[in-house]
Amino acid sequence: MPTLPQILINMKIAVFSTCSYDQEFLEKFNTGHKVVFYEQSLSLLSVVLTKDFDAICLFVNDKADYLVLEKLKDNGVKLILLRCAGFNNIDLEAAEELGIKILRVPAYSPEAVAEHTMAMMLTLNRKTNKAYNRIRDGNFSLESLMGFNLNGCKVALIGTGNIGKALYKILKGFGCKVVAFDPYPDENLISEGLVYANLKDTLCDAEIISLHCPLSDQSFHMINEQTLKFFKKGAMLINTSRGGLINTSDVIKALKSGQLGYLGLDVYEQESALFFHDLSNEVIQDDQITRLMSFPNVLITSHQGFFTREAMQQIAEITFANADAFATGAAMPNEIKP
Repeated sequence: MPTLPQILINMKIAVFSTCSYDQEFLEKFNTGHKVVFYEQSLSLLSVVLTKDFDAICLFVNDKADYLVLEKLKDNGVKLILLRCAGFNNIDLEAAEELGIKILRVPAYSPEAVAEHTMAMMLTLNRKTNKAYNRIRDGNFSLESLMGFNLNGCKVALIGTGNIGKALYKILKGFGCKVVAFDPYPDENLISEGLVYANLKDTLCDAEIISLHCPLSDQSFHMINEQTLKFFKKGAMLINTSRGGLINTSDVIKALKSGQLGYLGLDVYEQESALFFHDLSNEVIQDDQITRLMSFPNVLITSHQGFFTREAMQQIAEITFANADAFATGAAMPNEIKP
């Protein structure tokens, strides 16, 4: 009977959307698999690279629709390892029909995303990015840098999963009044004093709205022309979850009218063509993001919220634990089914 390491060496995995840091951590925590790295994202064009691989490893902007999954099946791929929590980029029904297993990393340092969310709130509020640039130019004026106290202000928390929970603890430390909306209220958070309400009541009168929910048919464009009317005029909106939660056109109109006072985005609906790439020497073709970048009250980071050493280590460790479970026929608690 072969030993565990001998079994795992036979597992051949193609990693897509690879950046230098992905390769560094996946190589460091590899449990014995043969791993090949590709900078390309997975698509109908690049799926040819999966020939004779047992498994592939994907990130948030890789696409595995029905046509791609059919090609994966033909190429011998039996397993998709997601090195992320979200799975809206995968056709789950098609994968099950084709017999391809999908395993994800359900949580990796939720504190990392929560802390980045808080950093965006503070930066937009106290305008530290502008102050930094001013001081470097010898401008020590305080004009147009006024913020507001977070202590005592109402924050609307949309989604109270692991990341929302972590942010709630941070907001409590700042003395914020937090109200939450979630179809599945957390009894432990209620016992700690968190108040749940319907979406309209949660949004109304909030100084800050922060999104922490998965992207689904129900949550797609949940922030739109209608829900923006519930916002307090001049409120701040932060999205560190999924770009599709926001209707970008409606948000731009709200920024122009002043209904929305601040916007912080770590995700963007059309980010797959932009994020994780250096486009500094190119003309950006996306008119909506260039319009957003022109607003002085908008802060955009390129899906950076998860990006800490601790999170990268957890992603690598759980990804290979998932691969090991599949290779050895062990229980797979991180499997996703339709």
